[in-house]
Amino acid sequence: MDTAPLNPGDLFEISGYYWKTCTLHAGVKLAVFTVLGTHQRTAGEVAAAIKGDTRAVAMLLNALVAMGLLDKEGDHFSNTPAASTFLSKDSERYIGYMIMHHHYLVQSWAQLDVAVKTGRPVTKDSTSGDEDRRESFLMGMFNIAMGIAPTVANDIDLGGKTKLLDLGGGPGTYAIHFCLANPQLSAAIFDLPTTRPFAEDTVARFNLADRITFEPGSYLTDDIPDRYDAAWLSHILHQESPAECQEIIYKTVSVLEPGGLIMIHEFILDNSMDGPLFPALFALNMLQGTESGQSYSQVQLEAMLNKAGARDIERLPFQGPTESGILIATV
Repeated sequence: MDTAPLNPGDLFEISGYYWKTCTLHAGVKLAVFTVLGTHQRTAGEVAAAIKGDTRAVAMLLNALVAMGLLDKEGDHFSNTPAASTFLSKDSERYIGYMIMHHHYLVQSWAQLDVAVKTGRPVTKDSTSGDEDRRESFLMGMFNIAMGIAPTVANDIDLGGKTKLLDLGGGPGTYAIHFCLANPQLSAAIFDLPTTRPFAEDTVARFNLADRITFEPGSYLTDDIPDRYDAAWLSHILHQESPAECQEIIYKTVSVLEPGGLIMIHEFILDNSMDGPLFPALFALNMLQGTESGQSYSQVQLEAMLNKAGARDIERLPFQGPTESGILIATV
């Protein structure tokens, strides 16, 4: 990998980058971007709205200006176009839930050295426990998927397929968009029972309750009911060990009709395991938060698919905003 040599200034910037991270997190957590909305407001007005200290709020707003997230004219602050689009709760493209999910991970990332020494997680499961954490995780995943799913559903040919399995599908965002793109398709979301209300509410919002059902269960311990001719596995394998991933793929293949498709969407590492950057860092995120999760390389995923009897494995040209990729195979 050819990179320019780092100097002390570069290293200090990397070391202190969490200052920017925490500033963004504070802005989102305090909803200052939502308070500003489409208006120009003084620090005092923002402070009153969030019940904060005017002097401290002014410091935060000025730092957000320096980061390019806010504009300032005189003593009035306003959102930049990007902040209005992605950081205000009034926007349909709001991504603050995923930013808050990242916020809840800061404590565990600060203990990365402990996780590396022990090989054990240092944080609790983001999908259980505290409701704020759970909401941030589920809504964050929904927001990200909403930005990707329409493109993916239109790029993958499911013509002739009539029943899709969205394994570990959470709110069913991908099932929804695959069904919208393929009028002949019905789908089942298979996920933990706690996810059911969120999934059914999301499906109802798209008026697809007659075509998309929810099947409660764990893909690790429960059988998958029914038969399908396509299966979508999005960001579930990285939570599990290689042996568990192999079992999930076996289980998925076992419920697919001959000629069915299995599609895996993951943060896929290079076969050398040392890049791209996001999947490499995400492997550390899994180290901190799971017993044996990790990022997987393309050759590792292909070997699992081959062992389960899949053939004609293909890497699609798709690349997600966090360097995710898609493998597709026939059974």
